Amino acid sequence: MPRRELKDGEHRRSYTIPLRDAYRVPRTKRANVAVRIVREFVERHLHGPERIVIHERINEELWSRSIEKPPRRIKVDVLFEVEDGKVVEAKVVPPGYEEEEE
Repeated sequence: MPRRELKDGEHRRSYTIPLRDAYRVPRTKRANVAVRIVREFVERHLHGPERIVIHERINEELWSRSIEKPPRRIKVDVLFEVEDGKVVEAKVVPPGYEEEEE
């Protein structure tokens, strides 16, 4: 299936985000920390977008083995919109994800 054409000002990047630091906190906080690590990674690599949205399937993958055992790394695509040279919104989605046309 061919990828949907990106709108003007919209871009896509693929990342593998290491989540090893989530294992440095107590077991009962690891999945929460993994979500925070994803947000901080996107913020660092896109230079502070105004809004970061994590897709439901990414969240489910982070929590799939309960709070105590998040994955060691996760592959994601980041869709982001640029206006006036500044990143306005970033969406963290599964690799190959295509939005439904409305």
